[in-house]
Amino acid sequence: MLKSKTFKIIVSSILCIFPIFYSNLCRAQQHREHVLWYAQPAKNWVEALPLGNGKLGAMIYGKIEEEVLQLNESSLWSGGPVPRSVNPGALEYLPQIRNALFNKEDYGLANELMKKMQGLYSQSYLPMGDMIIKQDFKGQKPSVYRRQLSLDSAVATTSFTINGVKYERKTFISAKDQVLVIKLSASKKGALNFSVLANSQLKIKKNTSVDRGLVINGKAPANVLPVYYNPKNVEPIQYDDTLGCKGMRFQFRIKVVSKDGSIQAENDSINLEGGTEATIYLSAATSFNGYGKCPDSEGVDENELVEKRLKAALNKTYGDLLSRHSIEYKHYFDRVSLRLSNRAITDKNTLPSDLRLKDYSSGEADPDLEATYFQFGRYLLISSSREGSPPANLQGIWNNMMRPPWSSNYTININTQMNYWPAEITNLSEMHVPLFDFIKDLSITGKSMAKEFYGTRGWAANHNSDIWAITNPVGDFGAGDPLWANWPMGGNWLCLHLFEHYQFSKDKKFLKAVYPIMKSAATFSLDWLVQNKDGYLVTAPSTSPENAFFDSNKKAQAVSIASTMDMSIIRDLFNNVIESSQILNIDRNFRDTLLVKLKKLYPMQIGSKGQLLEWYKDLEETDVRHRHASHLFGLFPGREITHDQPELFKAAAKSLSLRGDDGTGWSRGWKINWWARLQDGDHAYLLLRKLLNYVDANEKSNGGTYANFFDAHPPFQIDGNFAGTAGIAEMLLQSHNKAIELLPALPSAWKDGEVTGLKARGNFEVSIRWENGQMTQAGIKSIIGGLCVIKSHQPIYLKGSQLESKKSGTGYILSFDSKAEKLYDILPNIK
Repeated sequence: MLKSKTFKIIVSSILCIFPIFYSNLCRAQQHREHVLWYAQPAKNWVEALPLGNGKLGAMIYGKIEEEVLQLNESSLWSGGPVPRSVNPGALEYLPQIRNALFNKEDYGLANELMKKMQGLYSQSYLPMGDMIIKQDFKGQKPSVYRRQLSLDSAVATTSFTINGVKYERKTFISAKDQVLVIKLSASKKGALNFSVLANSQLKIKKNTSVDRGLVINGKAPANVLPVYYNPKNVEPIQYDDTLGCKGMRFQFRIKVVSKDGSIQAENDSINLEGGTEATIYLSAATSFNGYGKCPDSEGVDENELVEKRLKAALNKTYGDLLSRHSIEYKHYFDRVSLRLSNRAITDKNTLPSDLRLKDYSSGEADPDLEATYFQFGRYLLISSSREGSPPANLQGIWNNMMRPPWSSNYTININTQMNYWPAEITNLSEMHVPLFDFIKDLSITGKSMAKEFYGTRGWAANHNSDIWAITNPVGDFGAGDPLWANWPMGGNWLCLHLFEHYQFSKDKKFLKAVYPIMKSAATFSLDWLVQNKDGYLVTAPSTSPENAFFDSNKKAQAVSIASTMDMSIIRDLFNNVIESSQILNIDRNFRDTLLVKLKKLYPMQIGSKGQLLEWYKDLEETDVRHRHASHLFGLFPGREITHDQPELFKAAAKSLSLRGDDGTGWSRGWKINWWARLQDGDHAYLLLRKLLNYVDANEKSNGGTYANFFDAHPPFQIDGNFAGTAGIAEMLLQSHNKAIELLPALPSAWKDGEVTGLKARGNFEVSIRWENGQMTQAGIKSIIGGLCVIKSHQPIYLKGSQLESKKSGTGYILSFDSKAEKLYDILPNIK
C-alpha cells in the first residue's frame, strides 16, 4: 500500500493534467499569500487595518502601549422610521416645473421650483466605540515590529519584541459565531500584562465585573444632520425624541479569558497580570428591528443577542473559533485567484505595503500589488456585506465620525450600485443579498413617496437613502440643490442588480420573486414619462447627477429634459422587465405595453464634437472634466452601447476622452470599467494606476489610495475599491453582449498571468491562462448547462471535439451546448 505522502504526490500530478480549474492545486506550494503589512503602527484612521463580518467592523491601529480597535456595528444609525407623508404639497409644483421647461425653456425657474419638491435628509451611519488595550512597557521601543492583514485568512496580526520578549496580538471577526476575537501572547511565561477599556462618542453607560466583563450600553441620536448642512441655531446632533420613535439602543460587551493570568475588573476596565496567553472576546448588537419599526419601543433585545453570542463563543476553544472562521471565510475568498506577472519585475513582497504603494505611484511596475488590490476589494465585500446585515454603505461598515462625509449613507445615483459591481463577476453572489433585501424595503417606502411627490403608480427612490429606506428627494424642504437632490431614477437603476443576479445565476425562482419589484419600478417610469412636441417620451424634470450646463444667459443650470442617463436607465429597465416576462412566461399585456413605449423613448444623441450628449440637446457643460459621466450608463454598467452599435460606441469613447483621466477615487474606478468595455486595456490600466496613486492621510489630492489601501475620494469612500476590483475583472472577462469574451481588454503591462473562478452570465465559471499577451488555455465550468458562446481575439477550439471558432466581427466565436457541472477546455487554434 502506498504511503500517504507518496499517494498525494501522484494524485497532484494527475490533477495537473486536467483543465485549468485544478491549477491552484498544482501551484499550492508556490501560492503567495495576499498580505498588507507595515513596519510601524498606524497614526491615522486611513492607515489602520479593517476587519469585518458584515455586522461587526473594527479598524486596528497596531499601537504598542495603547492599542486601539475602532468599532462599528452595521445597523447603528441615527434616526428612526420615515413618516408615511413627508411633503404633501410637493406634487402641486410638478405642472409648474414642466411648464417652465417645455413652454418657457426657463431652466432657472424650474430649478427653484424643484426645491419645493424636497423632503427630509437621510440619517447618518455612526461609530459604536473604541476598545483600548493598554500594555505598559515604560516607553521602550520595540526591536522588531510588524502589523499585517492577511486577505487570505481575514486575520490581522500585530507583533513586536521588547527586552527579548515577543508579544503578539492576533485578531479576527467571525461571521460564523458573530464575535470579535483577539489572542494575546508573550514568548516569556508570565510576561503578559494589560488592561482593556472602552469608550464611545455616543452617550453610554459602563458596567464592569469579572463574571460579565465590560458591558457598554448606549443610545444613538434621534437626528444627525449631514456634515455639509449647518442651519443657524440648530444642533446638528440631537438626542431628544419628541415622538418616541427615534434613537436606537446598542450594546457591546468585552470578556477576557486566560489560563494562567490573574484577571480583575475595576474602574471600568478589565486587567490581566502575569499571563502568557489571553483571549479577548467582543460581541455587539443594536435594537434595530427593521426599517419600519421604532428602534426603542419595537426594537429587539440587544442585551439578549449579545449575551447569547458571547456565551456561545466562550463555550468554544480559541482554535475552534479560528477554524470555524477560516473555513467559512475561505469558502468565499478562495473561489477566485489572480496571478499577474511580468518576468522582468523584481519581487517587491519584502517591502512594507505603504512603501510599496509609494514606489508604484512613482511609476514602478508591480503586478503582484495590482493582484493584491483586486483581492482586497473582494475581501472588503466579504467583510462588509453579509446576508442578514444591511448593505455596504459609503464606507462599507467602517466609520469613526459622528457626522461622516455624506452621512456615510446610501448614495444611489452611483455609489451604492458601485459597491456591488464585483459581487457577481468575482464569484461573491451571496454578498449581493443585503442589497436585494434593501431594494425590497425601498420598493415599499418608495411607493407612497412616488404617489405623494410625483402622482404616479409604482415605486421610485431618489439620490440618498439610509437604513430607514428613505426615498424622498432630500434637502430639508428646499435647502438641497436639485443638481443632486432631485433624481428619481435610483430605484430604476437598483433594479438592474436584481436582473444581473438572474443573468449570472439563471435562478428563475429568484427572478419570479423580484419580478414584481422590477415591474413596479417600470410602472413608475410609465407614469413619469411625458410626451414632447416631437412625440418622444421624455423625463421632465430631469437631471444628470451632480453635473450642470450653461443656459443662454451663461448661467449654470441642472434641471432640464430627458437626460441621457434617465433615458438609458429606463430603456435598460424596460428591456430587463420585458426579458423577465418572457423567461417567466407571464404578464404578456404589460410586456406588450413596454414594447410599444420602448420604441417611443427619446434616443441617444451625438453632439458637435462627435461625443455622446449628456443632455437632450447640445448644451454647453460647465465642467468638461466633471467627475460624473452619467450619460455613459449604457456602456457600463448597462449593455446598450456595444461594438454592435459602432456610432454610439465611438461617441461614448469620444465623451470619455473629453472627460479626461482625472477625478475622484470612485470616478477613476468607473472610468476603468468604461475603458474596459471599450476594450482599450491600456487606457483602463492607465486609470488603474491613477486609482492606485498613493495619498497621504493629510493630503488634499484628487483621488487615489491611502496607505491601508482604502479608496481616497478624498476623503475615504469604499466604492472606489469595489469599482477598481470590478474593473480588473472586466479587463479579463466580459459577458454582457451575449458571449463570454476572454481577455477583452488585456493591457500590455500584464504579459503573463492566470485568473481562476470568475463568473460569466449564464452561470459559467471561467478560468484563463495567458503568456506574452495571448491566451494559452481557458477553462469553462458550466454550473447548470445550456448554450455556451465564447468570444476571443484569437482562433480557439474546444479540446476533445471537432468544434472550432469562426471569424465574426472583431473576434472569433465558438458555440456549443454545455452540460451541467461539466468542465470544458478551450485552447488556441494554432495552424
